Amino acid sequence: MKIAVKQAARDREGEQAAGLRVVAIGGGTGLSTLLRGLKRYVANPAGAQPLSNSHCGEELCQIRDLAAVVTVTDDGGSSGRLREDLQMLPPGDVRNCMVALSEDEHLLSKLFQFRFGKGDLQGHSFGNLFLAALTHITGDFAQAVQMSSQILATRGRIYPATNTNVTLAALMDDGTIVSGETSITASKKSIVELMIEPATAQPLPETLEAIAQADLISLGPGSLYTSLITNLLVQGIPEALANSSATRVFVCNLMTQANESLGLSASQHIEKILQHRGTTRRPIFDYAIINTAPISPSLLARYAQEGQMPIEADLDRIRSLGVEPIVGNFVHEGDVLRHDHDRVAERLLELGLARTRLANALS
Repeated sequence: MKIAVKQAARDREGEQAAGLRVVAIGGGTGLSTLLRGLKRYVANPAGAQPLSNSHCGEELCQIRDLAAVVTVTDDGGSSGRLREDLQMLPPGDVRNCMVALSEDEHLLSKLFQFRFGKGDLQGHSFGNLFLAALTHITGDFAQAVQMSSQILATRGRIYPATNTNVTLAALMDDGTIVSGETSITASKKSIVELMIEPATAQPLPETLEAIAQADLISLGPGSLYTSLITNLLVQGIPEALANSSATRVFVCNLMTQANESLGLSASQHIEKILQHRGTTRRPIFDYAIINTAPISPSLLARYAQEGQMPIEADLDRIRSLGVEPIVGNFVHEGDVLRHDHDRVAERLLELGLARTRLANALS
């Protein structure tokens, strides 16, 4: 018994020393929220001070490498103006991820999320302008993102889903085509199929390499079509997910979303994603994290005004898709509903480490 206990302790030490390679895919508020939870488990970069709220001294906490793959189809607000004026990729979602992964998020949040209130810069955030300037200097948006990440000492790497300036288009249930993310989300019609133009847009080689080497990959939370499916429209990404030996997890939204997923259950979210997985028909998810905790009546009433409601956890139907649901309390209530990033990150790492342990036991 003592030998077994000592061996188990050595196994845990080995896991913590090696750590997991993690890739988080998405966009919008959902991805940046998840990254806030994951960064607390990232090993300290050389010469960096430990985060004050780091979990890296505990069991099941070590992330060796963290990469975020971020959608780049936004065409509204400050991002849309910079995209049109400077012919660059939209920086907004990338900026939010940089802030979420930064060493000193509180200070950088104030700086990078600061929006000018008047003059020609009204509506622009400092972070967007910072990325625009670096893109102009380097001539390459992806390189500007990497340089910004180094300057801000982020606890992970950030990759745009593609370096191609793509436009989102949607086939609606009445047969019409709506172009542009802003127009799509404003439409009252239901989306049948999502597309990007050009359809031949390629991912960064670094993105495919990160997916190939990953031990754990997450997709979500985020707007079903405009934050999640958009990433799978980039050629090569769905195939990379299908070919990956990583633990692959879908993090389901808490509530349905107007103009994107009203009336859709958790399994239907997964089905819509699978319908957009390119040429592959192989599985891209092993697990789905689903919130089953109750939500306060006051918040439910507020969301109901927009027709939004908690996503139905139809667990048997999820299993019929070959995906194992992971249920629990993953909700954080404030002025708005958000995922509890600590709980989600902890559960993700548990799933990733479980497969690593199994692989080590069989080797």
